[in-house]
Formats: sequence, C-alpha cells, structure tokens
Amino acid sequence: MSDIAIGIENLSKRYLIGAQETRGDGLRHAIEAAMRNPIRWLREMKREGAKSHEEFWALKDVSFEIKQGDVIGIIGRNGAGKSTLLKIISRITEPTSGRIRIKGRVASLLEVGTGFHPELTGRENIFLNGAILGMSRAEIKNKFDEIVAFAEIEKFLDTPVKRYSSGMYVRLAFAVAAHLEPEVLIVDEVLAVGDAEFQKKCLGKMQDVSKGQGRTVLFVSHNMNAVESLCQRIVHLGNGKVIAVSSDLRGTIGAYLSSSAVSHSVEWINPGDVLLNPWFQPVRFYLGDEQGNPEKMQVRNDHPVYVWIEGEVEREDIALTVGYALYDGVGTLLYWSVQTDAPENMWPRLTPGRNVLKSQVPSRVLNEGKYRLELIIALYFREWISSPGSNAPVIELSIQGGLSDSPYWTEKRPGLLAPVCGWTLGKN
Repeated sequence: MSDIAIGIENLSKRYLIGAQETRGDGLRHAIEAAMRNPIRWLREMKREGAKSHEEFWALKDVSFEIKQGDVIGIIGRNGAGKSTLLKIISRITEPTSGRIRIKGRVASLLEVGTGFHPELTGRENIFLNGAILGMSRAEIKNKFDEIVAFAEIEKFLDTPVKRYSSGMYVRLAFAVAAHLEPEVLIVDEVLAVGDAEFQKKCLGKMQDVSKGQGRTVLFVSHNMNAVESLCQRIVHLGNGKVIAVSSDLRGTIGAYLSSSAVSHSVEWINPGDVLLNPWFQPVRFYLGDEQGNPEKMQVRNDHPVYVWIEGEVEREDIALTVGYALYDGVGTLLYWSVQTDAPENMWPRLTPGRNVLKSQVPSRVLNEGKYRLELIIALYFREWISSPGSNAPVIELSIQGGLSDSPYWTEKRPGLLAPVCGWTLGKN
C-alpha cells in the first residue's frame, strides 16, 4: 500500500481579474439574477462578454508529494499561492488543471470560524463538524470531553458561537479539527489569533498528531521559529510556483528571508489605521541614536543604537506591555525586550496622550548580518495587539563591522552572536 498521503501533479489555478465566477456560488447568484430580471441579466452578460479580462495564475504547474505522517511547512510571501493551494487540497475550490490525490479525511483550519454555523452553540458545532468529517455520533461523543477541555470553553459551551471572541473561535475550531481524527490536518496562519500559551499548546498537539498518531499535517505560517521546530520538510512557494521542496529547513528558511522581497526599512510609520486600539496606538517604530535621530541601515557592532517606539494612550491599563522581538537572518528568535522587564517600581509609566519609549540594543553582542525587529504590544496574558510572527510591524537592523578591537576579528565571527567578553589571567 502506498504511503503517499497527498500527491499533487501539475496543479494550476487561474482566475480572471474582473470576471465573475461561473461555478459554485457564482452560478447560483447568476441563476437568481436571471430569474429576477431576465432582460437586465442578458444586458449585463453582453457587457461582460465585451470586456477583456486579465488572467491571473494563482498556481502554475505545482507538483510534489507528501508522505503519510509528514509535517510539512508551506512558506512564501503574501500572494505566493499558499491559500489557493490549501483551498484546493481542502476541496473548497477546484483547480483549473492538474491532478490531486488525497488519502483519507481532511480537516482544515483556514480562517476564524471555519465550518461553524454562527447561530449554533459550541456543543452543536462540535457535532456538526464531526458529521461533516463523516464521523458517527458515538465517535464524536467519545472525543467530546477532550475537545471541550482543550478549547477551554466549558462556560460557553451552550452559547451561540456568534457571541464568541476570535480567540474562542480559534480555540474551539482547532480543538475540533485536531481531535476528530482526520488523516490530514491543514492549519493556516489562523493560530496567530490565539495567545502565546494557546499557540504553544497547538504546536504540541500537532506534534502529537503527526508523531504519535501518524497523521499528516500541513502548516502554513509566517512564524519561521514555529515552522522550523514543527516541520520535517518545507514547501517554498513564490508567484504560484514551487521554488523549493526541502528537508534543509534552515537553508530554505534563510533563502526565503534573505530574498529582496522580505527586506524592511529601519523605520515604520503608522499610516493612521493600523493596529487601532485604545491602550497603545503605535505611531512610529524605528531605530535611532540616543537623541532620536534615525539611524542608517547599517551600524557597527560597537555603535550604540536604540529602539524608539512612539504611541498614543487613550485608556490606561497596568497590563499594557510594549517592546520588540529580535530575530536573526534565518528567523531564529534571539530575545524579547519589553518595558516591564525590570522590577515594577522601575517600569516606565505610560499615561494618556503621546508616549515615547526608548531602549538600547545590546552593543558588542550581535554578529555581522541582518536582523529583524517586530513590534510587541499586548495586554499581559489577556490580548495581543501587535504579535511577533503575525501582525507586527517590522523594521530591520544590519550590523557591519565593530566586532572587536582585536586585529584578528575584522570579519564576521563564527557563531550566532559576537560578544566581546573580558579576560584576565588568574593564578591558583
């Protein structure tokens, strides 16, 4: 018996920009429109036929295989074709050409509330999702208590899910998808909606599903740390085509992150409508000197550089946490730094109005290379506003030179970091 869980052969998906779909919901709406007003519908069809439509290939000749029990990370820029590929595998949409073979049941978690009926309660939606997956009522009941415990929604089990927060939606949706024993589990970036603890819990569950139970997992994420820790192979998509399928996780991630398409500026300025919230509305996130003058892209290892974060506070909250996460060139998280790191009596007190936070990046620690800083804004253990690896604004730091005063080290040093540590001669 073949151990191939998913086989994809020359898969392509074409959209006509400006055209209305003639399949699925598009056909239903077209029939309804024709029945309501046949003359108007015919006129619109003639106008549509006269237009020239531009073709857009979301996927073009994509081919690869996934073995049963594999955990595959799918990475790529926005618009690379990741979501289209997952929708075809999930049978939400059909390919224009090509072939796909899937062995077993597929459970997909592609967006908040996938497969839920908003008017039904959490309890009812668990049984509905199980039925959609082809499970008997008895099978669902056997897993019911595990699902509820994992989702942590006991108090809201008999509440219509339309009243759930996005975090509750995701917790329940993931719990259902992971516990109702599909042979293939597909998880998109939706996990970023949950808090850090729940994300950690989900990653652990996906590892258990793949290694312990031999099921196949497809994981799409912009969080390269999660991809590297969870996945065995990576499929790198770009412009609808396969750039690489590799088990060299670090090398593939490094190639993806170092591409010109993933570069950022040393400064991010909010256009006015990003991360709207009353606790800390970010205005500016940038690298500067001690006086706040913006830095150039490249700085020396021994040159003092500061992270500046400006924002407006409308509503005070003691749980407010603001800072940044620092990643190296292949997406490894080096550290987090937030304004609540010190003892409580030393915290900068954020008050209503404009607040400006400043923190020095440790000097003579980072090696030569490019680093990514992602903005952190959260209410501690309650709510993410700007979450690293998800929706956080990004700036870039490039270290060049200044590694030490030694004549031996004028180039990049071996290792991840390049600290200058003091040495003395000791005698026993």
